[in-house]
Parts: sequence; C-alpha cells; structure tokens
Amino acid sequence: MTIKSFQISRRSFVKSCAVTAAATGLPLWFLERDEALAAPAPKPLSPNDRPGIALIGCGGRGTGDGRDATRFGEMLAVCDVDEGHAASAAKGHAKGGKTPAVYSDFRTVMERDDIHIIVNGTPDHWHTLVNLAAAKAKKDIYSEKPLTLTVDEGKRLLQAVRDNKVVLQTGTQQRSDRNFRLACELVRNQRIGKLQQIVVWLPAGLRGGPFATSPVPKGLDWDYWQGQAPKVAYVKERCHVTFRYWLEYSGGTITDWGAHHNDIAFWATGLKGPDEVEGKVLVQPIPGGYTAFSEYEIQFTYANGVKHFIKTTKDDNIFGGVVNQQGQRNGIKFEGTDGWIWVRRGAIEASKEEIITTPLPANAERLFVSRDHMGNFFDSVRARKDPICDVETGHRSASECHLAQIALRLGRKLHWDVERENFTGNGAKEANAWLAREMRKPFDYSYVGS
Repeated sequence: MTIKSFQISRRSFVKSCAVTAAATGLPLWFLERDEALAAPAPKPLSPNDRPGIALIGCGGRGTGDGRDATRFGEMLAVCDVDEGHAASAAKGHAKGGKTPAVYSDFRTVMERDDIHIIVNGTPDHWHTLVNLAAAKAKKDIYSEKPLTLTVDEGKRLLQAVRDNKVVLQTGTQQRSDRNFRLACELVRNQRIGKLQQIVVWLPAGLRGGPFATSPVPKGLDWDYWQGQAPKVAYVKERCHVTFRYWLEYSGGTITDWGAHHNDIAFWATGLKGPDEVEGKVLVQPIPGGYTAFSEYEIQFTYANGVKHFIKTTKDDNIFGGVVNQQGQRNGIKFEGTDGWIWVRRGAIEASKEEIITTPLPANAERLFVSRDHMGNFFDSVRARKDPICDVETGHRSASECHLAQIALRLGRKLHWDVERENFTGNGAKEANAWLAREMRKPFDYSYVGS
C-alpha cells in the first residue's frame, strides 16, 4: 500500500468512526480502538458449513433467538408443549419448500445427529433440564437467561458442559453491547477512582391477583409445561409471558431484567460473587396472585468492601441524579471516589465528560470484545472455545440473582462462601435449603438421565 492510499484509508477509517460516534454517543477513541482490533469479517458460509439448529421453546423470546440463530445455521426442528407456538415457529422457519420438523418432547430432538445447535427459549424452570440433555447429547447450546432456577442447577450444568466439552452461550446479550463494555472497562481501570458502590435500578414487577382458574387452552400440555414445579390448576397468568412473576417458575424482575444488569455489575467487579447479601421486601404479594416480590431492595457486599444495591422503581425521571429523558426505568450506576458512570441500553453518561472522552492508556485492562452475541456464539462453536457469556459466567450471574431472592424470602442478612457456593453463619441452614428445590417427578434430573 502506498503512503497516499494509506492516508486515504486512514481518513476514511477516522471518518467512519466519527460518524458512528455521533450516532451512538460513544467516544471516538473507543470506537477507533474497537475498529482497529476488530476481527476480519467472516467469509460467507457454504451450505455445508451451516450447522443444524433446533429451537426448543417457541414463545416470544425463543422465536427471536431462533430467527437470530438462522443467520448462521439452518432451522431443522422446533419443539414446544404448546402446539400453536410450535406450528407458528415451524411456519416462520419454512424455507425453500422445507418446513422444520415439529416436536413436543425435547428429548426426541436430542436424538437427531443432524442437529448440532440447541437454542433454548423455554421458561426459566425448564432451562436446566433442556441444557443438561443437550450437553449429554453433545449439542452446543444458546440458552436464554437466567441460566438456571437454582444455584444447585447451575453447579450441575457447569459440570455437564465441561465434562461433555460443549459450548454454551448465556443470552445475557448486554455483554455484547459496547456501552456496557466501555462502562466496565472504565470502572475496572479506576476511571472513577476506587469503586465504592453499584446501584442497579430495575422496573417494579407485576403485583396482581387473586386469579381464577380456567380450562386449559386447546393444544397446551399444561402438565408438561409445569414440569418440575408443583402441579396446580391452570391459571392463564401463570403461563407464557407472565410466568416470570411466579417464584415457582422464575424470580420476578430480579431474574428478568436483573439477570442482565446484575451480570454487568458482576463483570465490572471482576469477582465471582458477594460475601454478604440482605434483602427487604417493600410490598407483599397479593394472596392468590403473583408470588414473586414486585418491589424490593437488595444489598450485596463484596470482599473488597464494594456495596451493590438493587432497587425497584416506578418513577421515570430521576436516577440518582441522572435525568433519564427517554423514560427507561432501568440501568446501572457505578459510583467511585472520583465520580460516577450511569449506563443503560442505548446510552452511557458520567459525572464529568472526561471520564468517558479521555482515552484509556495502552496498558489498560481490556475486556472480552463481542459486538454480536449470537455471532460470537457461532464463532465460538467453530473455534471450540468459550464465548463471552460461557456457562460459568451464566451460572455465577444467575446465582447472584438467586441469592437476592433467597435473602428476600428470609428477610435477613446472609453470609455467602463464594468458593464453596453455600451460606455460612447465622441463618445458613435455612438459606442453604433454598439452593436447590424439590423437583416434581417425573420432571427431575432423572428425566434427562442425569
């Protein structure tokens, strides 16, 4: 390349970065570094280089994940206990006169040799059994968050993924968002001084009820849908979208939005988890209604003294001094001895402009770079290496959410042994009882041969 052509290329590169900076609000130095370090664009895949995919759990989020995955592979099968969801997904993925096979039992899907990738979009209480079956069948996995329903499930899944040498990506996609990575790099490199506290703001959950039972909708296998959870009569609000507001199946907003934001807080600390947790329920559930707490406060304390708070809010305007003009009710604020950083989807702000605009030094700590969460998963599958949200990352992030939920259940301060992954000290016996849950037969670990 001649000097002149290099200068033109350099000018084009800088101009492109400047346009992106203006559009995103990200600093030019960060974008220039990202582009300079970016991996070459992947070569177009041949038909023989597109792995076979099965989508298990064809609701709204699963449908989106399935569509995203087909940029890199071929959808060969869909599976759901709701016939309507499965049929809709199969129709949506019909291609070239071929329609994916439809299943209702995910274990049958695992028997197909032409399926290499499992996209798991099931409700939270089914994540682990599906993922264990996939790992045992040597299928690579893209799993929705939170990765597990309990800490015990996470420990079992981590072992199964490692033993079977499969790749698992957790769907906490904010790690592939440049705003969140920038925030974490700035915090890790003490751009706001010594980190003192993290405040995670989550939208308040639903608080409703009591709810009436009704006939099971045609085409829904309600017993199978309930799985490991206690068997109850059908209630419309328990199923599909609002399942996440029932502790039997999920953890409320702590494991919904909280799985995303607490994962970023976890990333910024560089630690495996907290030493202490305590929770306070602000509003009790309505008898006969949603069982997950809708409004609450959590405090984690880490070994280095950093405090990590989780707070719910119904207000749309002020977040710890940061005006949220977009009306988004969630985000993360990192507070240090020399300032603060506020980050949410679509924006990053700081107490002083130079916190963001001043480049980090060449020897600064850098974090895993991914700009396409599903793309990173498929790249990792081909390279046989861990993706940005590997199984241990997903387990540790989910565990933090589970600890918060246990603290709310018990209403007291609890001490956590990060390495042994159990509670110690006062209240430990009662708290440790929640690290696993009794699983309704036949939908226990034996259901997938584990």
